[in-house]
Amino acid sequence: MTQVQSECVLVVPTQLFHSLGHFQGFSPDADRYLDTLLDAKQLSFRPRSEVEEDPSFKQLIPYVIFRHSDTKGRTQLFQYTRGKGQGEGRLHAKMSIGIGGHIAEGDGGLDSAQSPQAVYAEGMRRELAEEVAIEAPYRDRRVGLINDDQSEVGKVHLGVVHLFEVEQPRVRPLEVDILEAGFRGVDEILSRAADFETWSQICLQALFAK
Repeated sequence: MTQVQSECVLVVPTQLFHSLGHFQGFSPDADRYLDTLLDAKQLSFRPRSEVEEDPSFKQLIPYVIFRHSDTKGRTQLFQYTRGKGQGEGRLHAKMSIGIGGHIAEGDGGLDSAQSPQAVYAEGMRRELAEEVAIEAPYRDRRVGLINDDQSEVGKVHLGVVHLFEVEQPRVRPLEVDILEAGFRGVDEILSRAADFETWSQICLQALFAK
């Protein structure tokens, strides 16, 4: 078993998510869901090797999109191709506009003075620091949730979408398996939407399609 498979990741019961209002695709109402989901009584850390095949739990995944507006007001997004070394094998070779990953047990305990919100924030910070260098000032907004029960990957994950507005298009990969990375015009990306992983397609349609 690999280190990735044996690590314990943050999960919430799928039944609880459904009780708050099940949806397929994108919901802009992230705060309402997370006020309940990010409750220490509901959350737990479980072995990733188990929950990757158990749809009774949803793994919480920060999914960060970098956006830059150029001097003419045109929107550019950071995009890349996932290499074989990225953790989720079912997404290898897919294009993506999202950076992020699992909240791991090492990001903080649920039985300590640290709040679940702080544990989540630390996990997102760690994932970003491992994967990319952000070399420009930015503003962070949480803009929605992704749920995709139509794919095997989606059934066991719940994406929390963050939009980072960067003042300059200066984000570069730190992992060798973040391939062909860079900022592209949103119209160009939308024209190739079918080449992107499902979560990226959902975000492109919900946030950037005209």
